[in-house]
Amino acid sequence: MADKDGAYGAKAADTDFRRKWDKEEYAERAKRKDMEERERMQENEERMRQGEPRKGEKKDDLPKPTELMKQRDAPLELDKNLNKTMVVQNPGGRGPGQPGFYCETCNRTYKDSVGYLDHINSRAHLRALGQTTKIARSTLVQVQARIALLREKTKEAASAKAYDFDKRLEEVKEKERALREQKKAEKKAEKEKARLAFITDSNEDSEMAVMMGFGGFGSTKK
Repeated sequence: MADKDGAYGAKAADTDFRRKWDKEEYAERAKRKDMEERERMQENEERMRQGEPRKGEKKDDLPKPTELMKQRDAPLELDKNLNKTMVVQNPGGRGPGQPGFYCETCNRTYKDSVGYLDHINSRAHLRALGQTTKIARSTLVQVQARIALLREKTKEAASAKAYDFDKRLEEVKEKERALREQKKAEKKAEKEKARLAFITDSNEDSEMAVMMGFGGFGSTKK
């Protein structure tokens, strides 16, 4: 049986081979491109951690840092959205609204807390804040003042703890004292009830003896 010719006079077998070869070539190119993109992203991530611009980008035109590194005055709250369902408002773009941890200063979003923490401690982020990576050295006077402050806080905490213990002990004693008074009152009430019952029974016996003609029970001394 003769082979059928293609649209341009080529054999059908030849076009099938070409299509198969094209698919394999495209798949190989796509695989290679994905690997290169992954390596490039890893390299850029490492460069950003070191405070360097991403590959292929120019360094940000930021002014020189004017302050030393400062301590954060607000908690990071990395676990504030833990076990919560979030609505993604900007899934395909950049900026806020994407899933992950967003840095407003640098307009970057990180998928996990580890990457976000590395970023806010990086040189690039500090430079965007106008800070250097150097830490101010404390003077002797500052160290002494800090030690005195910590001692005062420790003393206050110990005093508060001792006060709480004394207050609790006094409350326990007062409760025990009230319980003893209650038991004593109940015991006294039981005795009074028994005495009244005895008097009532004695009066009834005396009335019964009079009604029966008895003058009473007991001996008469002469």
